[in-house]
Amino acid sequence: MTDIKSMDLCQLTEYLSQAGEKKFRAKQIYEWLHSKHVRNFEEMSNLPKNLRTYLVEQCELVSLNTVKVQESKTDGTRKYLFALSDGNLVESVLMRYKFGNSVCISSQVGCRMGCRFCASTLDGLERSLKPSEMLDQIYAIARDTGERISNVVVMGTGEPLDNFENLIQFIKLLSNEDGLNISQRNITVSTCGIVPEMIRLADEKLQITLAISLHAATDEKRKALMPIANRYTIQELLKACRYYFDMTGRRLTFEYSLVGGVNDTDVDATELIHLLKGMNCHVNLIPVNPIKERDYVESGNAQVVAFKNKLEKNGINVTIRREMGRDIDGACGQLRRRHSQEQQSGGSEL
Repeated sequence: MTDIKSMDLCQLTEYLSQAGEKKFRAKQIYEWLHSKHVRNFEEMSNLPKNLRTYLVEQCELVSLNTVKVQESKTDGTRKYLFALSDGNLVESVLMRYKFGNSVCISSQVGCRMGCRFCASTLDGLERSLKPSEMLDQIYAIARDTGERISNVVVMGTGEPLDNFENLIQFIKLLSNEDGLNISQRNITVSTCGIVPEMIRLADEKLQITLAISLHAATDEKRKALMPIANRYTIQELLKACRYYFDMTGRRLTFEYSLVGGVNDTDVDATELIHLLKGMNCHVNLIPVNPIKERDYVESGNAQVVAFKNKLEKNGINVTIRREMGRDIDGACGQLRRRHSQEQQSGGSEL
C-alpha cells in the first residue's frame, strides 16, 4: 500500500498522474490530508467515487488511534499514547503556554542511543516512524482539542537524526503553506549528537532550532551518561555545532539535564562555561525526571539555581526548563513502558 500522507504535493501530483488522474486532484487530496485531517478516504467528498475506490484499494491513509490520554491536574499538560497500524505505541505531549500550544512528538518506536537517564531507550529500538506517523501525532492532538498547534518539538521517544530522511520530509510537510504551515522557526529538533547527521542537517539550510543533548562538559563524564560520546568527542560535536550555525544562522540550544551529585557541581558549571564561552547558544537546564529503572536523582532546587546563576554571571544565556506533566508520567517513554508492562502482566486494559 502506498503511503500518500508522507508525500509532498509534487510527489502526490506525480503519483496521481501515473494513475491517469488530473493534476488538480492532488491539491484536493493534499488539503483533505494536511488541512482537514480526515481519517478515511470516504470523507473526501469532492472526489469522484472511482478515485476514492482507487485510493482505498491502493493507498494507506495513516491515522493513529488514541489508546490513552492523561491530563495534568497542575498545568493542563496532556500526554497521549497512540497506537500505530502495526500495534506499536508512541507518545506525544501537548503543552499549553501563554505564547501558544506546543506539541512534543516521537520520531521512533523506542530508541537505540542508550542515554542512561532516559526511559525511551530501555527496551531498545523497534523501528523508525514514517513522516505520516510523525505528522499524525500533531493532527490527532489538534482534532482532539480543537485548538491550533503553533510550535512542534521533536524531542519525544527516539533520536530524530537516526531517522534522517523521514525527519526532513516531515519538517517540509509540517511547514508547507498548504498544510499546518508551522514556521520552521517554531520547530525544534533534539539530538544526542550524531555528528555526520548534524552536518547533513546543516547542509539542508532549514530554519529550525537544533537542540543538542549535552549533559556534561567533559568527555569522561559524558561517556558515563551517553554512549554516543564514545563515538564522537565533545570537540567534534562543537565543531559540528559551529558548522550548523555558519550554514543556517540559527542559534543552538544545549540541553543539560542536571543529575544530583553527577553533573551539577560548581566545578561542572565552570567547565561548561569554558566549553561554551563565545558561542552563540542557549543552555536549557533540565532537572532530571527520575525513572525507577535507574538510580539517578534530580538536583535540589538550590543546586539548580546556583548552577544557573553561575552560568549567567559568566555571560552564558541560560534558562531552567519549566517542568510540565510531572504527575502524568512526564518523562519520555514512561507512559508507553508502563502500558506495555501492564499488558504483559495481564493488567487491566487501558
